[in-house]
Amino acid sequence: MIEKRIDELIKILNKASYEYYNLDSPTITDQEYDDYMDELIKLETNNPHLVRPDSPTLKVGSTVISEFKKVRHSTPMLSLGDVFNYEEVIEFDEKIKKTIPNPNYVCELKIDGLSVSLIYEKGKLIRAVTRGDGTTGEDITHNVRTIKNVPLSIPEDIDIEVRGEVYMPKKSFEALNEEKEKLGEKIFANPRNAAAGSVRQLDSSIAAKRNLATFIYHLPQANNYNIHSQKEALEYMKSLTFTVNPHIKKVKNIDEVIEYLKYWNSHRSELEYDIDGIVIKVDDFKDQEKLGFTVRVPKWAIAYKFPAEQVLTKLTNIEFCVGRTGKVTPRADLNPVRVAGSKVASATLHNEDYILSKDIRVGDTVLIQKAGDIIPEVVEVKFERRTGEEIPFEMIKNCPICNTPLVKKETEAAYFCPNEKCDARNIEGLIHFASRDAMNIEGFGERIVEDFYNFGYLRSITDYYHIKDHKEDLKELEGFGEKSIENLLTAIENSKNNSLERLLFGLGIRHVGKKTATILASFYDNIDNIMNATYEELCTITDIGEIIAKSVYDYFSINKELINNLKELGINTNYIGREKHINEEFNNKTFVLTGTLESLTRNEAKDIIESFGGKITSSVSKKTDVVIVGSSPGSKYDEAIKLGITTWTEEEFLSRR
Repeated sequence: MIEKRIDELIKILNKASYEYYNLDSPTITDQEYDDYMDELIKLETNNPHLVRPDSPTLKVGSTVISEFKKVRHSTPMLSLGDVFNYEEVIEFDEKIKKTIPNPNYVCELKIDGLSVSLIYEKGKLIRAVTRGDGTTGEDITHNVRTIKNVPLSIPEDIDIEVRGEVYMPKKSFEALNEEKEKLGEKIFANPRNAAAGSVRQLDSSIAAKRNLATFIYHLPQANNYNIHSQKEALEYMKSLTFTVNPHIKKVKNIDEVIEYLKYWNSHRSELEYDIDGIVIKVDDFKDQEKLGFTVRVPKWAIAYKFPAEQVLTKLTNIEFCVGRTGKVTPRADLNPVRVAGSKVASATLHNEDYILSKDIRVGDTVLIQKAGDIIPEVVEVKFERRTGEEIPFEMIKNCPICNTPLVKKETEAAYFCPNEKCDARNIEGLIHFASRDAMNIEGFGERIVEDFYNFGYLRSITDYYHIKDHKEDLKELEGFGEKSIENLLTAIENSKNNSLERLLFGLGIRHVGKKTATILASFYDNIDNIMNATYEELCTITDIGEIIAKSVYDYFSINKELINNLKELGINTNYIGREKHINEEFNNKTFVLTGTLESLTRNEAKDIIESFGGKITSSVSKKTDVVIVGSSPGSKYDEAIKLGITTWTEEEFLSRR
């Protein structure tokens, strides 16, 4: 039973991570994800022999976007283990005491923002890097330099790295959203999203206007500066003019930790910035060293997460939204109410099964929360408040936009509109194509796209590149002056020069998110190679499974005319995300890695191969040119010998660079 539950949890969590990071379409909330992860960690801790190699507890996830230079961290930026109640905090203390009898702790507010590493050489700021996937982040130096409380130089002429959080104060967030509302643009959901979006702007003048700030809380190489504890490190960084949070507190026992948690649980709304929990660290660095790390987190620190704020309101109606893939999602309309600091008038209901399992009805009084302080959701129905006038839920049979009968696939809980000409699907697809992470055509927000669609100027993605033909007509529309029209046309023209991965993501191919689009683009170099790829070949690419491979293969089988039209319009269809230095030992050859490499990681080896024009696949076949063999190689080495494929040792591989 335990093994079966572990398998279920891994399936749920891996699916959720894929939807969140690759599809940008989460189907479970952060709170649910945390609960599942917590359950899995406990099961694996008690049953280490059942830990699977694909368990999400063994990896740290996040996506590194291609527009910014990738930078490898000198030491990994690890995440912390989460706990959700005082009992779990006490359990943490009891585990610590088995190794450290009388530990002191440092309690720190967990700032709700974006983790950043600041690197100084001879006292001068030379680089600022996001956390990324924990190993590799994005260079955001040009934006961080604009943050007022980040020192461009420090009092001591030293080389140093410090880490902390970039955040947006509440006042800055409110002012930013007021401005966006005036411009008819989509507002940010919360300060964390606003901060993350601000530091990922290519134009630093945008970030400069956002009034961001930082708190610094970690000194990675503390022993280089004769620092022996977390409290000392904080004081030292403060002396170097870094902003350290004023509410940090060193405590002597777990009772004082709980007292600190209780205080901020009830007083966090008084702060000028958002926090989503409290970080608790063993203070002494020698004690930290004794305690060490698990595979994924330090044993000497945890993050206590505040409970999601919950409020009661009335569910007034259930609407149905149609996404760009045709997925029909029920949405609850609510009497407006404030939750976790923002007004909420609607909440996700996920799908038919979710509604029926909770017996949610129109007219119910419901408990809602922002799970993880982000996504509003209906938690439960207050059945004792029913009057008998509530209306039971019935799933619609036809698309709410085009009236086409809906279909439900056996493997999915959701219903879909199969009509590819459905107005709702088309509008969502057009919005997606122009979005920041896709073709980044500035100016085409939801309202503009919908208006242009209704006016007939924009019915397919190729129509973006014919909008210039309607220039005189646009002048007749309210709010479109000469300057705004020129800005739109310039943005459209600039989008032609995007790297291939943006186009792939913008096409809206099912299951192809930003990360998968980058993998395909970097592997195949141009769109013609992708169109000509077989299903079997796609399946061999690292991180491309059978479902994605089939979706990609099917899409290009029926959309070749669209791709040819885009090429004729001058849209770039080549991968330009990474400069390649051609090396004939690698160029146009396919490589497979097996065994453990001693002097570099697999990702580093992959980067070397791709930088010289080679490609990496996960399995050995007749199309494989070279298998690179590390220590303790597996069956891939045997298969290579059987097929007569060239093998290189790690030393031979490095000598050919």
